[in-house]
Amino acid sequence: MIKAITFDLDDTLWAVGPVIQHANRTLWDWLHTHTPLLTQHFALSDLNEGSALRAGLLQRCPEIAHSVTQIRLKLLEECLAHCGYTAVEAAELALSAFEAFIEARHEVEFFAHARSMLENLHQQGYRLGALSNGNAEVSRTGLADLFDFQFNADQVGQAKPHPLMFETALAHSGLDARQVIHVGDHPINDVKAAQQLGIWTIWVNLEAGAWPGGQPADAEVTSLEHIPAAVAAIRTKAVRQPCL
Repeated sequence: MIKAITFDLDDTLWAVGPVIQHANRTLWDWLHTHTPLLTQHFALSDLNEGSALRAGLLQRCPEIAHSVTQIRLKLLEECLAHCGYTAVEAAELALSAFEAFIEARHEVEFFAHARSMLENLHQQGYRLGALSNGNAEVSRTGLADLFDFQFNADQVGQAKPHPLMFETALAHSGLDARQVIHVGDHPINDVKAAQQLGIWTIWVNLEAGAWPGGQPADAEVTSLEHIPAAVAAIRTKAVRQPCL
């Protein structure tokens, strides 16, 4: 019997691109006001994914590669130190700058039917969890009343598709993999990773793209409003495959 449903967050419940763009602009405005030396020496693009500075940081500190929070904080500290701030000043300013970023990062715009879909599943008695490689917290997006638990890469020490986040969720819930459905947009990080542990899967394919290959998800939806029906269909299959 299906008892819990876990959700990826970014690009599953909301579009992450516009959110990060807004958060980056907010961060840059904060830095321009409070640390003008940094904005004179660096560009916003230097702080973003794909920059040479970020790549260099990850070469020196591969142990933080799983954590977008630690990467951003460390990069801010290094840029501030380069501008002449002391180590203590750089650490304090980086934390303040990050708080400006993370506040804006939670100003998400949900995809159509996201909240009503979650309310539907919650009212049916399913335990809902969030499993994300990002640093959004459901408690700061207005969904705290619907989710029972959340784990992210920073907490568990590994990012999906590594199995640790899923294993942590299973241990926390006390459930068998076949009692859980994972819902996400990424064929590898969400679908394949969950499949490898025996977790049921729903692929959120809002752009109606072609499946990239490999074992398909147990269900596919092109609108979040179809997730409750997909859950019901999987529940019917699960009844025929009871946990031993």
